[in-house]
This record gives sequence, structure tokens and C-alpha cells, in this order.
Amino acid sequence: MEDNNPPKAANTFVPVSFSFSGKTGEYWQIWIVNVLLTIVTLGIYSAWAKVRNERYFYGNTELDGHRFSYLATPIQILKGRIIAVILFVSYYLLSSFSPVAGLVLMLILLFAFPFLICASLRFNLRMSSYRNVRFDFKGQYGEALLNFLVLPVASLFTFYLLLPWVLKRIDNFLISNSYYGDRQFKPELETGQYYFASFLTVIAMIFAVMTFGFALGLAGIAMPTPEAIEQGSVSSAILPYVILVIYFLVFTVVSAVYTTMIRNHMFRQTELDEVAKFDSSFSIGSLAWLNLSNLAIVIFSLGFALPWAKIRKARYVVGRTEVQLNENKENVIDNIAEQSNALGEEVANIFDVDVALT
Repeated sequence: MEDNNPPKAANTFVPVSFSFSGKTGEYWQIWIVNVLLTIVTLGIYSAWAKVRNERYFYGNTELDGHRFSYLATPIQILKGRIIAVILFVSYYLLSSFSPVAGLVLMLILLFAFPFLICASLRFNLRMSSYRNVRFDFKGQYGEALLNFLVLPVASLFTFYLLLPWVLKRIDNFLISNSYYGDRQFKPELETGQYYFASFLTVIAMIFAVMTFGFALGLAGIAMPTPEAIEQGSVSSAILPYVILVIYFLVFTVVSAVYTTMIRNHMFRQTELDEVAKFDSSFSIGSLAWLNLSNLAIVIFSLGFALPWAKIRKARYVVGRTEVQLNENKENVIDNIAEQSNALGEEVANIFDVDVALT
């Protein structure tokens, strides 16, 4: 008997444009107003400032002809920050009057930390949308506790040999519990890649420290003797600043190694279920130069060039991210909108506040 049903067509993924159109001049005006009003209102306006910042960057990020949207309101942000302030003040007061009570509260907050991470991620993703479909995070406390608290502590007893595997589990937890409408992000991360990235990061750190140390030796800046310190020599005066600069240089270069390798791996190994595939083309040299030059210009401008640095970083990230969309991308359903009247969802919204973890 012949099968008259035609074979099912394979999903077709087509590369689409992904761009960022933000401008330094425009954002600088938003930034300076935010800074001034935050100072004048003793920090209260910071919630409105965050919403303005997020809406500018979201609204200037365009994928396949559609812009992203940030849906949070300043009041939602302000509630989360009030909670954070109350917790901090409570801890400070309890520690002052009773160190034991302060320690108990610290332990409570430590075990609450995984819950706060999940709540923060859930809030931030639900307040983000694309094509009128919102993102979501469905990670649970138990798995977050294991990944963010138990396993990192356990890695200490293995002299951090377990840490790359722990970092891979954390990334897998964050990605696999993220959704776009009713579609799940599905990562296939490889443990070996994390160990390789960690190994190269350690090698890069050792090489960077040796290189900078050698350069200092050539420059004649050596550790001052006790006699030189007492006499206030030039080398003893500038040494702390030189060490600080070296620390930032080493950290920036070394972090570029790990960030580049892991980000490229995560994007290439993750697919949004029957909707999108991703790729990342970060390079160690370009990322290190971007971070170093941004840091330098922000420092020498006394912070006034921060908007320029942020716009520059956003262009780099978007410009080196590739997206392929499925021809059936319009079939995604916004589950959050459908369930907005459910009692359980309303109860969850009470806790879905931005706790300023990111």
C-alpha cells in the first residue's frame, strides 16, 4: 500500500539581520539626567533611571526588522530596591546589637540567595519581549540551591578541580530554564570545553603576570626596601598605583579569554526550540581591547565617557551575534499573557520583583 502523505519538510533556518542603532549623544543626554536626578532624590529616581536605560537599549536593538521591548515599570523596580534596603539595614542593625542574630540573618539570606536569583531572572525575562511575545524563566529553588550554593562549596574540597563542571551546570541551568513564549532554549553544553577554557585562562593569567612583571623590571620599578619606604622614595610612592593598574590589566585580558571561549560555545550549542539558532564570533583580542580601552577612557574622563563605553560595548555584542530564524517563528505562543489571570500567576507576581542582582 502506497503512502500518499508527502514527507514532512525539514525546518528551514534563515540568517536575519541583528543590529544596534543606539547613539552616544542620545544616550549621554539620558544618562546625565538620570545621574543628576538620582543624586537630587537621594537614589529614589534610580528606579526610573534603570527603566529609561533599559528601554533605550532594548528599543535600539533590532532583530529581523523588529525591536525588543522592556516592559517593567519604575514602581516595580523601586519595590525590589526597597526590599533590598530593608534587608541590608536589618542585617546591619542586628549585627550591631547582636552578632549572633546578625550571623543567623546572614545564613538565612545565604539560603535565600538561590530564590532571589530565580526571582530576579524571572522578573527580568518576563519584562522583556520581542514581537509582543515575552520571555520567561522557570528555574526552581531546589536546583538553584544545588548549582549556586552546594556545588560551588563542594568544589572547594576538590581544590577547584570540580569548578569548570560546576560552571557548566550553572550555565545549563540558566539557559535550559529560559523560554521565549512557549518555546524553550535547549543547550547542549560540553564539559570538556569548560575545562579547556579554564585551563587556557589559568595559562593566560600566569603569562600575563610574568609579562607585566618583566616589563616592570625593565622599567626599573622594583619593590622598595624598608629604608626607601621610610625615606618616601618615588618608587615606593607609585608602586601601589602600578600594582592596581597591573591588576586591572591582567583581570581584563584574562577574563576576555574565558568570556570569549564560553560565550561562543554557549551560543553555538543552544537552540530555541524550532524557532532560532545562534552563533557568536567574539575574539579574545578584540574583546580585551574593547574592555581595556573602555576602562581607560572612563577613568581618564572621570566617568563622563561611560555612555560612550556602554554604546560601544552594545554595538560589539550585537555585531558579533548571529541569529537564524525558522520560517515558523510566528507560531510562538505567549504563555504568560494567556495565564495572566490565573491565581497562581498573581501570587507569583508578588515575589517577581527586581532585587538588583544584575
